[in-house]
Amino acid sequence: MPFQLNPEEAKFLIQLARKAVEEYLKTGKCIGVPENTSEKLLQNSGVFVTINSTKNGEKELRGCIGYPYPTNPLIEAVIDSAINSATQDPRFYPLSLSELNEVVFEISVLTPPQIIEVKNPTEYPSKIKVGEDGLIVEKGIFKGLLLPQVPVEWMWDEEEFLCQCCTKAGLSMDGWLIKGTKIYKFQCIIVREISPRGEVEMVDALGKPIAT
Repeated sequence: MPFQLNPEEAKFLIQLARKAVEEYLKTGKCIGVPENTSEKLLQNSGVFVTINSTKNGEKELRGCIGYPYPTNPLIEAVIDSAINSATQDPRFYPLSLSELNEVVFEISVLTPPQIIEVKNPTEYPSKIKVGEDGLIVEKGIFKGLLLPQVPVEWMWDEEEFLCQCCTKAGLSMDGWLIKGTKIYKFQCIIVREISPRGEVEMVDALGKPIAT
């Protein structure tokens, strides 16, 4: 993967995501790009910010929104995605200030999605790898994305991963077998808080810490 983060940059992004949400919940204002931002973090990149609740002792999804494609500078995309994940995910009610000490932030920096070329749709499962790849399914106006860590958490195999991504797109589960459906794959650098406002680690899609 050509783009990499060092531990300081990883911590910087997580703290920025949390700060952006806290400031927005307090004032309704979006913070600006910090003056000390490195050139690397100003590069365009796809990114998703996931917020997980730890209130009941186990992680539960509380919000997840982002940019699939590298259309915005990473630092701006993190700020925007963090706020939207906290307040605009239609699956959940907006995060409250009182919850900030009960949630952990996770940032997934995406490589540019690459279309998977096959002669027959039945080849798709052999072209992806659970624990490494994320997926995007597109057909007409329908589009769905699942991050690499999702099939690991749900213990899906490659075929089930494709089916669930089709469902996310609003298609039938066998939509990946239908002519005209496009399948893309991508990888991620995953950065997350170990505990609310706690230490930050970089992990792979299997949740294993990455040595830095």
